[in-house]
Order: sequence, then C-alpha cells, then structure tokens
Amino acid sequence: MSKRSLILIALVAVLGLALGAGLFWQMGGGAGAGDGAQTAQGDVGGPFQLVDQDGRPVDESVLEGQWNIVFFGFTYCPDICPSTLQAINVAKQQLGPRGDELQTVFISVDPERDTPEQLKTYLSLDAFPDNVIGLTGTPEQVAQVAKAYYVYYRKSGEGPDYTVDHSTAAYLMDPQGRFNRVLAFGLAPDEMARLIRTAMQEG
Repeated sequence: MSKRSLILIALVAVLGLALGAGLFWQMGGGAGAGDGAQTAQGDVGGPFQLVDQDGRPVDESVLEGQWNIVFFGFTYCPDICPSTLQAINVAKQQLGPRGDELQTVFISVDPERDTPEQLKTYLSLDAFPDNVIGLTGTPEQVAQVAKAYYVYYRKSGEGPDYTVDHSTAAYLMDPQGRFNRVLAFGLAPDEMARLIRTAMQEG
C-alpha cells in the first residue's frame, strides 16, 4: 500500500473520531464530569413517581402542556446547581412573553437530605425561576428517574457535610414531555435563550 493511501486512511479515521466526539458532546456526554452519552432521542426521559416541594405526588405528566427544563441536582450543591438555576432564570426573562411557556423541574439526587420542605426553602430564592417544581422521593424512586434520563450521581464523603457528584447537563423537554435537546452546563443565558427560542419556533 502506498504512503499516500496510508495518509488518506489515517485522515478518514481522525475525521470519524472527531465527528463521533462532536455527537457525544451534543447529546450530553461532554457536559461535565460523570456525564454519560445519551442514546436515541426518544430514549431520554420516561415514567417516574416522585413528590414535589409541597409533598404532593407527581409523575411524568407534570411535563405536559408546556416546555420544560429538567435539571438534576441537590440543595446543598455549592456551585453548579445555583449557577444553573440562575442562568435559567435569566434566559427565561430574555425569552420575553414566551418565557411564560417555560417551566423548570429540579429533581434532587440527594433524597437523604432534600425533603420537600428543604426543596421549598431552597427554590424560593429570588435568583431562581419563579415556577420551579422541586421533586424528590425515595432513593429507589430517584434512581429510577435518574436512569431514565441517563444521569450519573454518586455520594462523596461521609458525615452530614457529604456532597454528591452528579451530571451537569439540563434537558429541554417539549410540551408532550419528549426530549428535545441537551442544554450543556456553562451556557451563557443569552445562548440558552436562543436555543430554547429556536426549539419553540420549530415546534
């Protein structure tokens, strides 16, 4: 085989890896430490049984009828969770009247500490969106919904001050409760608003 043929084969291989890496990032695999690659679009999300910050039972039907950003985190999170919720709040404001069509659903990956009362206190902060639905449940219920969204989380440390390592991407879901796209951690609010507006316009 000629040297030129070998070079062409190598270039094709490199391009293939680059395209694969780009798809992996787009589907959330590069959104943060511990994030896993998503499978087909229709596979993200699914049935769940949790309770909201008022102690009321909630299932996947909470996602129907409006656009939703679904984000997994915990109330004792020192940085990723509050900064993401703040960015969502600003993006929602930048959407103007269409911001009223956007609901935020915050699902705790720390059911040991995140009681409904704790969620209600945390999510009432002025810097967060005003219509956040906080969800928690038993460890088994949280594990089920995390699996449905391909979310990684793991308790880190011992004692009352432990933390939780978790995926950082948020999920934009359409008014039928179907996955639309990943909103990667660190998006500027204006870019987040642009992506959401585009999704809304495309229907």
